[in-house]
Amino acid sequence: MAKTGGYEGPLEQVAPCQWRIPKTYRADMRVDGLIFADDALIGQIKKDQGPEQVVNVATLPGIQKASLAMPDIHWGYGFCIGGVAATDPEQGGVISPGGVGYDINCGVRLLRTNLEWADIKDRIRPLVDQLFRDIPTGVGQRGAFSFSKPELIRLLGEGVSFVVDKGYGVARDIEFAEAGGRLDGADPGRVSERAILRGADQCGTLGSGNHFLEVQVVDRIVDATAAEVMGLREGQVTVLIHSGSRGLGYQVCDDYLGVFKNAPKKYGFELPDWQLACAPVRSPEGQDYLGAMRAAANYAWCNRQLLTHQAREVFARIFGKPWEALGMDLVYDVAHNIAKFEDHDVGGGVQKQVCVHRKGATRAFPPGHPEIPEAYAQVGQPVIIPGSMGTASWVLAGQPGSMIHSFGTSCHGAGRMMSRTAAIRLAEGRRTDKELDAIGIIARARGHKGLAEEQPAAYKDVDLVVDVVDKVGISKKVARLRPVGVIKG
Repeated sequence: MAKTGGYEGPLEQVAPCQWRIPKTYRADMRVDGLIFADDALIGQIKKDQGPEQVVNVATLPGIQKASLAMPDIHWGYGFCIGGVAATDPEQGGVISPGGVGYDINCGVRLLRTNLEWADIKDRIRPLVDQLFRDIPTGVGQRGAFSFSKPELIRLLGEGVSFVVDKGYGVARDIEFAEAGGRLDGADPGRVSERAILRGADQCGTLGSGNHFLEVQVVDRIVDATAAEVMGLREGQVTVLIHSGSRGLGYQVCDDYLGVFKNAPKKYGFELPDWQLACAPVRSPEGQDYLGAMRAAANYAWCNRQLLTHQAREVFARIFGKPWEALGMDLVYDVAHNIAKFEDHDVGGGVQKQVCVHRKGATRAFPPGHPEIPEAYAQVGQPVIIPGSMGTASWVLAGQPGSMIHSFGTSCHGAGRMMSRTAAIRLAEGRRTDKELDAIGIIARARGHKGLAEEQPAAYKDVDLVVDVVDKVGISKKVARLRPVGVIKG
């Protein structure tokens, strides 16, 4: 299937901000497709083949209820970015690496501080410069932390608690990470030697592409009660970290796409796109991938924890106080690319344990859900939505509508509307860093290409994306954050 050209199939508006692709569109669809978007965004969404990928996912064995896409949907590998699908293992439901992504547990975490913009504005340049010097960014960069193979095996199995026990964090960092920074059932023995080799010295590195560390300022509070619970207030300085499982996770995905290549024929089903390569959850291949994927997810949580440790050290050095005195506590850490077993209503009041694939999508559990920290029980799980580095990011809170509409899921970012190649072409003859500097954002990167690829024009309007999930009742707006400094690969 070609990546070029727009979607020309059916789209029926069935509710405000909800567009259905009926399963009658193609004979191989097992369920409907459903895209969350408003009138403005749906016009952008139809310009690429993301909706056709929603259709392809609707053909997967064991898929429940509908193949879903968030308002930040765009073309991806197999699944669209912003894609959500739940499969029932008891009905031959499959697990698909393309439904998790190459960067397993790419995700974001938000740190608050007790600093105000007035406290740092005269030191923002040296702060960003020091962050860029001390935190490894870019392709293939080695980190300050090197783990022996036995240590790495433990890290893959234990997740964040392993690095916290080594002194790179505090117990609160475990409590305020999704799943406690560890997926049960991780099996480091299912991770290849090549993947382990690639991960040995990359934990605590930012990487390249759309990964970043941003210094931000809270510029708007929308829900005062939820913001107070999360420790957020107007004018406050925050830090947002976006990274994943680096070369280790990429290699795990690549390894298992090869393993799964012949699984459809072996287990008696057909796929419309080979990039959807998958195997039944209950198959040996499916179980092996799940063990390796969970180990890579644990690695990603450790990566973000070590990035947090380094950021705290830089702030402590620049401001001459321990990070604890600066109030640099973790608000929350969420995964964007992951598959997890959760209990959901699959229609008609029927509750099942299903395998929820979130590909460029964020868990958004509502108030009272047993899997979110007790501190957030009254307001819902924090949902952290990074925008482009020239606009804003959002903090939302999960709402009951997520359990009704989207298997407990919300959007994950602004969503690209321009390829990296097109963005570089658009930036020819320009300096993205100079343009950002002119609007008060200090940007540092390994080269101009990385900034050009991620320029604000390459992304949808994050405010519009967030409006959609707020209106549908999937997650509600809490606070808007504007960037003042960013480091990238």
